[in-house]
Amino acid sequence: MSAPKILAFGGSLRADSFNQKLVSIAAGAAREAGAEVTLLRLSDYPLAVYNGDDEERDGLPANAVKLKKLFIESDGFLISSPEYNSSISAALKNTIDWVSRPAPNEPPLAGFAGKAAALMSASPGALGGLRGLVHVRAILGNIRVIVLPDQMAINSAHEAFDDRGALRDTSKQEIIRGLGRGLAEFLKKHR
Repeated sequence: MSAPKILAFGGSLRADSFNQKLVSIAAGAAREAGAEVTLLRLSDYPLAVYNGDDEERDGLPANAVKLKKLFIESDGFLISSPEYNSSISAALKNTIDWVSRPAPNEPPLAGFAGKAAALMSASPGALGGLRGLVHVRAILGNIRVIVLPDQMAINSAHEAFDDRGALRDTSKQEIIRGLGRGLAEFLKKHR
């Protein structure tokens, strides 16, 4: 059987995103566990805010088509979501909205249905983005993604990473690595 394919990304557009650093840690562990991991940055796929009128008039924008292809080809997702005002970022929600749009002769929610995800977050705040993960979990569950129960929120993210992008707290580093390994192992068993 071929290696499971995992798409890993942070839900922030910032160049020095805490969440991109965090998901990179999990992605490395998923690779070590035998998964084929594609690490992407949402900022490399700029998208206008979803508007059904624009979609009807112009179809899916080129970057939405590219992202949707990556989602469809993946078996699962490692997602690190920033928390903006106790919810998810507009960039992450907009990506989900565009990728969820149906195409002719394609099953509903082809980029999401039946796939699995592991969630994490990093935030300068005291809860580490935990409130936003509740919303990510609900959204993904409603579009038929199996969201694994284990998750981790890293608080005080502005102080949490060393110069190499690793977490200073080695126990938290290992938990994040465990999320990557756990998703890879789950996909090996359940694809």
